[in-house]
Amino acid sequence: MKLSELLKYVQAKEIIGETDIEISGLCTDSQKVKNGDLFFCFAGGKHDSHANMLEITGGGAVAIVCEKKLDCHVTQIVVEDGRAQIARVAQAFYNFADKKLKIIGITGTNGKTTITHMLASIMSSNGHIVGVIGTLGINYCEKFIDPELTTPDPIYLYSVLADMADAGVEYVFMEVSAHALYYDKIYGLVFEVGVFTNCTQDHLDFFGNMKDYADCKKLLFKEGRCKSAVVNSDDELGIELLSSVNNAVSYGLKNPADVFAVDVVESLGGSTFVINLADELYEIKLCLPAIHNVYNALASASCARLLGVKMNVIAKGLFDLKKVPGRLERVAKYNGADIFVDFAHTPDGLEKSLQSLKKLCKGKLYCLFGCGGNRDKTKRPLMGKVASDYADFCIITSDNPRYEDPYDIISEIEEGIKPTGKKYVTVSERDVATEYAIRLLEKDDILLVAGKGGEHYQEIMGIKHSYNDNTVIKNIIGG
Repeated sequence: MKLSELLKYVQAKEIIGETDIEISGLCTDSQKVKNGDLFFCFAGGKHDSHANMLEITGGGAVAIVCEKKLDCHVTQIVVEDGRAQIARVAQAFYNFADKKLKIIGITGTNGKTTITHMLASIMSSNGHIVGVIGTLGINYCEKFIDPELTTPDPIYLYSVLADMADAGVEYVFMEVSAHALYYDKIYGLVFEVGVFTNCTQDHLDFFGNMKDYADCKKLLFKEGRCKSAVVNSDDELGIELLSSVNNAVSYGLKNPADVFAVDVVESLGGSTFVINLADELYEIKLCLPAIHNVYNALASASCARLLGVKMNVIAKGLFDLKKVPGRLERVAKYNGADIFVDFAHTPDGLEKSLQSLKKLCKGKLYCLFGCGGNRDKTKRPLMGKVASDYADFCIITSDNPRYEDPYDIISEIEEGIKPTGKKYVTVSERDVATEYAIRLLEKDDILLVAGKGGEHYQEIMGIKHSYNDNTVIKNIIGG
């Protein structure tokens, strides 16, 4: 595509050089630049790519979008904000492939991944070709791409959407993170439905306070971005959204809602309930345990109905989903006890999982967890308190310590446990901690291994070491 064509979608302050040149790719990483690329320079949190001119032009970039004039021999497009131009240009470069797809965006602190998988199962049951983009990766038409970010950066996102459209995908279910909304990575996308799950403490290392975090979540529902909305009426921010968003359907279990459930029966193997969906009653059977998955099912059913799916198909799609990797997944039995792996890495997420398991546990409830390094430190003691409030015994360990000392992180978690007087141990090596916890188990006990879910790595000092909770557990018990 000619640069002159792409420039129609750039808010340029000044253009220096030739524009009648062919652009064969888009790039933001100076280590990955290729011949014919249009490169985007901007100042990031830790690095300013304007400093890499020799690497960028030497790698073959034929034009640069930049925030200041540079000493280089290629065409420069000077803009106010380099990052803000990326999505606009990427959408055009990939020929507006997103317009050929029906895209559903899900935002919220918890529940995004499960809802994308529930919706994919429902729409597949209805005979549609679907794609999923989120924390567990990108999946469509027998293709699977390992995850990097919950919501991919715009260039990669639009390239994937283009490939999905070419492959015949009709519906895309996409997790939309607060960071993606903050950086407007989804610029240009119009969602058939926007789904809001909840807003509880997370990412305060980035947003600073809950108000700014919540304000970012609301960006998914700004005017013109979603044709319809599905909103949790039992969440404080959800109530606010319902008063301001057009074409919104509410779901919940406590406050009045358009879609709700009655006669909920929970078990370790799943839940059953009767859904009231726009005054249509239907029995739903889930293979996913816990009350928060009832909420996820209500959100998914509400969304599917807006997409025109009949109730019997919705019920079948929900029942057909046997598990979501690392989302309160029952992975093994040992000594008559059940072992669950869960992604719960926030105080609210951990509380919901432990609360559900506590109701169903006939023996002792054990909780193994840690907190990520170089992330929101204020949630560490909160998670310690939550764990001690519900679990009979806690095992505190590492979870992606990154550049922090694991013992410092553990010490901050302990601050929330000590005042409760509950018993606990600290074991910094996660695999050793897991084996210790498993050997404690007796008949009717439950062990929750929380924090990593379906992740396949442990990040330490900038290196991602191969690690998966499911694999470690199975190796320990010989499964």
